[in-house]
Amino acid sequence: MKKLLCMLLTVAMILMLGSFALAEIEPVKLVIYSPGNENSVPTKAIVEYARLVSEASDGAITLDVHHSNELGNDAEAIESTRMGTIDIIFAGTSGFTSFYEPAKVLDLPFLFNSAEQAYEVTNSEIGEKIFANFEDFGLVFLAEGDNGMRHISTTNRPINTAEDVKGLKIRVPESQLYLDVWSALGATPIGLALPELAPALANGTAEAQDNATYHLVANATYDSIKYFSNINYMWMGCTMAANAAKWNSLSPEVQEILKEQAKAAAKYSFDTIAQDNETATKVLQDAGVEFNFEPDVQSFKDALGGDEYYKRYEGESWFNQELLDAILAVVR
Repeated sequence: MKKLLCMLLTVAMILMLGSFALAEIEPVKLVIYSPGNENSVPTKAIVEYARLVSEASDGAITLDVHHSNELGNDAEAIESTRMGTIDIIFAGTSGFTSFYEPAKVLDLPFLFNSAEQAYEVTNSEIGEKIFANFEDFGLVFLAEGDNGMRHISTTNRPINTAEDVKGLKIRVPESQLYLDVWSALGATPIGLALPELAPALANGTAEAQDNATYHLVANATYDSIKYFSNINYMWMGCTMAANAAKWNSLSPEVQEILKEQAKAAAKYSFDTIAQDNETATKVLQDAGVEFNFEPDVQSFKDALGGDEYYKRYEGESWFNQELLDAILAVVR
């Protein structure tokens, strides 16, 4: 009986302390922004984040959600967050690499075998190391969300091995790392902005695209596509970051809630994209696209020379062998 009473008293004290901790949090209102429209995964994720934070703080922390280019495009919004006009941003990681080069390690090809693996790595101590110097640029890293695993889809030929992409005119983002990998595979990469993609596929300027499954449907770039191969060659992230000055003005209790729930919101983005990929696959199949769900991915890795491929960037200012080794130790 005494043991039971002790246990009940302990539970009661824990509950009281928890309530007291929440009661001690002064009301906080923060502006959070994602440039995408209301149906985009990042926007859905920050809406969920606002709900999670409110619930975890018993309503003490309010996130004022904005989206759909209300506060600018990715580059403008990231800069506004650095300056403090926006408190928290959730945007494509590539938008941060223009000034924060260490994050370019995430743009290396065949780094992760799956999006699930990317979540575990980037939201662990390794992710913290990647963004360890974010505060030098006015930001604090909160979590890493998903923006999709890139594959290849074509207008004129099925793709099963690396040999099949030789000479293929493939549209890629205007990024040197993307251009490098397809050149190394013997394809003919063409750097084009997204609005130029659909016309390029229609008129033959491009014969293929490298994109996540759901991106083809969301961006309506599949009208000319006949074949799709799930090669998992490049993962794209979305970074959630806070303005450093605002973050440092918050109490440790508020910071803890925001950090913890940021990871939950990031996981939500991964789960949502996984669902969207399934839906998009069905849409594409109904449109007549032929899928190869098990291409010879190893042939692509072998054609690049495996992990030795990464050494071509040893002379780049952003390259960090120790950080890369830490990632490879987990994923290989």
